[in-house]
Amino acid sequence: MTWWPIGASLFASSEGSGLFIGLAGSGAAGGLAVAGFEWNATYVLLALAWVFVPIYVSSEIITMPEYIQKRYGGQRIRMYLSVLSLLLSVFTKISIDLYAGALFVHICLGWNFYLSTLLMLAITALYTIAGGLAAVIYTDALQTLIMVVGAVILTVKAFDQIGGYEHLATAYAQAIPSRIVANTTCHLPREDAMHMFRDPYTGDLPWTGMTFGLTIMATWYWCTDQVIVQRSLSARDLNHAKAGSILASYLKMLPMCLIIMPGMVSRALFPDDVGCVMPSECLRACGAEIGCSNIAYPKLVMELMPTGLRGLMIAVMMAALMSSLTSIFNSSSTLFTMDIWRRLRPRAGERELLLVGRLVIIVLIGVSVAWIPVLQGSNSGQVFIYMQSVTSSLAPPVTAVFVLGIFWRRANEQGAFWGLMVGLAVGASRLVLEFLYPAPPCGHVDARPAILGSIHYLHFAIALFALSGAVVVTGSLLTPPPPAAQIQNLTWWTLAKNRPPGAKTGDTQKQAFWARVCGINAILLMCVNIFFYAYFA
Repeated sequence: MTWWPIGASLFASSEGSGLFIGLAGSGAAGGLAVAGFEWNATYVLLALAWVFVPIYVSSEIITMPEYIQKRYGGQRIRMYLSVLSLLLSVFTKISIDLYAGALFVHICLGWNFYLSTLLMLAITALYTIAGGLAAVIYTDALQTLIMVVGAVILTVKAFDQIGGYEHLATAYAQAIPSRIVANTTCHLPREDAMHMFRDPYTGDLPWTGMTFGLTIMATWYWCTDQVIVQRSLSARDLNHAKAGSILASYLKMLPMCLIIMPGMVSRALFPDDVGCVMPSECLRACGAEIGCSNIAYPKLVMELMPTGLRGLMIAVMMAALMSSLTSIFNSSSTLFTMDIWRRLRPRAGERELLLVGRLVIIVLIGVSVAWIPVLQGSNSGQVFIYMQSVTSSLAPPVTAVFVLGIFWRRANEQGAFWGLMVGLAVGASRLVLEFLYPAPPCGHVDARPAILGSIHYLHFAIALFALSGAVVVTGSLLTPPPPAAQIQNLTWWTLAKNRPPGAKTGDTQKQAFWARVCGINAILLMCVNIFFYAYFA
């Protein structure tokens, strides 16, 4: 594939309608800082194209678990990564997409929340059975285009309502609901709402966590996740992969203006609904007691879009959610049948695998629907922050194993396996505590354990990465090193650097020219990114 579909596809893969609802909701709740989750992707996408893709191409692999199996040997790490992938599908993908879709139906049509969830599932099932994966691929590109055009129109209309960008800070600061909880400040918009870099101790998104902890989580998402890496591996050559990453990085700058700021405007226009703090008011506005910031984007679509465009925008959002769910269902059932069921029953026939695949989808849906109430009540009801906090507990050990596998030849299977296991034990312990002790509602005393109350989830990601890395290093040094033949072409230091057979000198010169063009563009991109960070810091 050429560079521009790769860039567009990398962007589209990460910007589902769940993210529209989540980012706008977090913008409404806390201001601009959540844009750091989008802007941080610039550096990690460049690392993907310049560091990770050359290694994946050199190792001649198709899937990420396959790379890990080649690099470390053995079956158990590959099996663990497959199970972890299924868990993350349930907790961070399926349940969020179902919730986002049901929320849209609930706000737009006023139907009961769980009836809306069942409706979403029924239509998705029909869509999957009738159209399959081909239907998903054909509709994805068109949906993304309509969503972006719709978002631009909505942004212009939203800013028009408050008198332009220059009035955003004032309008947001005055977005106070009419009914508040006495003797508290949780109804007041944050004073640092217009700042990207926030206090490392008292900030809701501390700059230390947003710089270091987020980079660890983003490396897992952009450089080791099958869905994303697959896009880059389909590039015609390395320069197309690099150009695709650069385009995707530029596109990732857009959500600040197209999603997050409109979320803040939504709170300024509808403070009693989007900014509610009284449980009874929140129940009336969105059906959840803990907060209604998630309805910021649907509310804006319903109130400001002209009738025809409103219908189109809702239809496209729902279609994007369904295509996202369908592709998750397809990949999850394939993953389970091929990587797990085949191991348990090597002689399983085609019919049995097909049946197991369908049963897996039903189980995943059941668990995801049962999980929605937990999702609704966690992280002050902010979907996007919930997704990041789950990732911060499960992803850092995987990042550590990939990074050490690529940059340290001595890393071996025993070290990697125990690094993952220790990381899982510590990360899962925090995750369980987080669900047992959710953040208290407005006006209640915070009685959560110290590991939750005093250690931010982004700081926890740094500690978990360091701990897992230390276990990998210790375990590897205490056991024999991997044989030289096993790491050939699989680490940064043992890359296949030979020119491809049959490559002409003219081709090589052309490649070198475009490599320089990509390099210059990458430097320019980082300058633009740093300027934006500095402007809003």
